[in-house]
Amino acid sequence: MNLIYRKAQAADLSILISLLYQDELGAQREKPNSIFIDKYKEAFQKIDSDPNHYLMVVEQNKKMIGTCHLTLLPSLTYCGSTRMQIEAVRVLEECRNQKVGEWMIKQAITYGQSKGAYIIQLTTNCQRESSIKFYERLGFKASHVGFKLISTKIKK
Repeated sequence: MNLIYRKAQAADLSILISLLYQDELGAQREKPNSIFIDKYKEAFQKIDSDPNHYLMVVEQNKKMIGTCHLTLLPSLTYCGSTRMQIEAVRVLEECRNQKVGEWMIKQAITYGQSKGAYIIQLTTNCQRESSIKFYERLGFKASHVGFKLISTKIKK
């Protein structure tokens, strides 16, 4: 497969946004146009400057084909353990079903463990049935019920 991963850079932002936009749920939320670029830049700067965040980029032959956002969360539960949350998992549409996602998640887990994460957790939308099966194949268990509250709409 010849894959590598690295920390995202500001120059990657437009490709990252396009990856987030590539599925039907993402297309309903993301705005890959210039009106929102400042919001994306601001979010990227916050992520990039926080040592508990790692925005992973996966490349094949120097082409970005995947991404996920990793967040280390100190916790009092499990005797003061650290958790790692995996979010915004995306693989370029033309590279899906080629084990790229599996490789990326395994690298994410290894990264989390190297930072002391005892629990690796993620959420996926209930409508993403293939994603649910994918995560279950990788050993994740649907152990909790997740809730989200979207408190404000993004303003133009």
